[in-house]
Amino acid sequence: MKEITTGLTHTSAVTVIHALTAEAMGSGDMPVFATPAMVTLMENAAMLAVAPSLGDELTTVGGRIDVSHLKASPVGASISATATLTAIEGKKLTFEIVAQEGDTIIGKGTHLRFIVDRKKFLENAGAK
Repeated sequence: MKEITTGLTHTSAVTVIHALTAEAMGSGDMPVFATPAMVTLMENAAMLAVAPSLGDELTTVGGRIDVSHLKASPVGASISATATLTAIEGKKLTFEIVAQEGDTIIGKGTHLRFIVDRKKFLENAGAK
């Protein structure tokens, strides 16, 4: 594992298709970018911000996300989500996350992720 430092960032992007709408995902009944799809994009950006520093044995898992979805986006819109690592407490990582449609902020918040050993995590997930 390489050293993880605050300031690491990554931007993930997606074009809104029907499958990513509230109507299709069941989180609402309108054909606009779904909040769960925005959250997924934000989590992806956070995961990828630190992934190059972790090596093959480690990954991160989401622990908490607190976001506001501020503006609707139609099918065809280009959406980006940027995550920036702002704090490190042992294995707990805190990110500031912002989703945008062009220059317009459509969502923002904070996200906690935890560094885990892939093998141990999966073993514990399968334990009864």
